[in-house]
Amino acid sequence: MTKNSFLDDSKSLMVIIILFFSSCLFAQQNTSSTKTQNEFWRNVQFGGGIGLGFGSGYTDISLAPSAIYNFNDYVALGVGLQYKYLKQRDYYASHLYGGSVIGLFNPIQEIQLSAELEQLRVNVNLEGSNSNSQDYWNTGLFIGAGYRSGNATIGARYNVLTDKNNIYGSAIMPFIRVYF
Repeated sequence: MTKNSFLDDSKSLMVIIILFFSSCLFAQQNTSSTKTQNEFWRNVQFGGGIGLGFGSGYTDISLAPSAIYNFNDYVALGVGLQYKYLKQRDYYASHLYGGSVIGLFNPIQEIQLSAELEQLRVNVNLEGSNSNSQDYWNTGLFIGAGYRSGNATIGARYNVLTDKNNIYGSAIMPFIRVYF
């Protein structure tokens, strides 16, 4: 009887030891996956832009959220969304919406170079004429440079795909970029 009792006790002890070590292994595995997840989100920054412009019969409202992933201190890649509403009283109303992909390169901490591909859907409704309304896609490829201080960059970008039908007034546009 003592022999069986010893075997039962050793089996119970063995089960407890196996459970203890297996839970330690799972705990280690969960910690490393959480650590990897935290490292990813530590390298993500969110930002974007909000614009409001009002004038004599003119309205310009824009919203452009974006996010970037910093691979290291020099290179970042991100995506953005954009919506813009434009209206000139008694002339037209327009909705623009789409997305963009942006690459950032910081050769030194104060200088930021950028390349951005933007694709916008343009809907223009001319006042008093349904036949002259337009719906089309507009593509922009911007090359830019700016001065960076902390999370903000101020600079200019140039649309290399500009033509006479471009939705922007000029191929060169100033920008302010802020990421948190």
